[in-house]
Amino acid sequence: MGNAISRLTPVELTAFVTQYARALDSRWPTPILGDTLADDIVSKIAYDFDAMGVPSSAVRQTALRAKMLDDRVRRFVAEHPDAVVVDLGAGLGTAMMRVAPPPTVDWYSVDLPNVIALRDELVPEGEQAHSVAASLTDDSWTDQIPSDRPTVLIADGLLAFLPESVVVTLFRRIPEYFSSGEIAMNDYGRVGRLNIAAMKIVFSAVGTQWAYRGFSDPHVPESWSPRLRLVEETSLSHAPEIDLYPVAARVSTRLMGMTKSGARTARILRYRF
Repeated sequence: MGNAISRLTPVELTAFVTQYARALDSRWPTPILGDTLADDIVSKIAYDFDAMGVPSSAVRQTALRAKMLDDRVRRFVAEHPDAVVVDLGAGLGTAMMRVAPPPTVDWYSVDLPNVIALRDELVPEGEQAHSVAASLTDDSWTDQIPSDRPTVLIADGLLAFLPESVVVTLFRRIPEYFSSGEIAMNDYGRVGRLNIAAMKIVFSAVGTQWAYRGFSDPHVPESWSPRLRLVEETSLSHAPEIDLYPVAARVSTRLMGMTKSGARTARILRYRF
């Protein structure tokens, strides 16, 4: 495993940051996500996770957005028991085990080859799980995935690390290839320079760069494909799980959510096609 880790690029190492954040959440007395399997996986990796210095605020937001996306996937597979779930930039995530879809659902985890090699070694998954080792910059990432079943695609912590041109191409490719479904993603609104600087500090341990500044108006992706339609914009600051935050963080998060611009700095977006 040591050689596999040493081959990871800075972008691929971001999978460690999100996985460690979920692991830290599971250690708290009142976790938001409570993904103990994430902690089990982290314990098997010979890597100095403490050196990442992941702040508590990032742990809370990572756990909450994962929980909110899990909820949306559960609803989708409940309505479509023959669904396909596609986790874009899956990293070492264990969303399939948390969601626990029926055996009629196929779950595809897409990520770069080095990450998928490590994932296949560390993440215990059943027969309905499929790994896709591919870059999203190459349209061939869809080749192994059925196109004729209801499909929900998850993008959790992914888009910020992709250039804008790749994001636009991805949002065009999805409704062209898949017959029907939804995209469920986390989003930070239009990211300013100060926000980018702050996130670079969070990810400085793995040396990666924030690539995409995003958008404030959630209808922007509708202009990229005539098949896309916004069906949900929900701020993390309005989630009931905020009550689990420490007092100071809870108050500041609720205050931020009282303005449209503040609420849009951390949100879940869902598009139907």
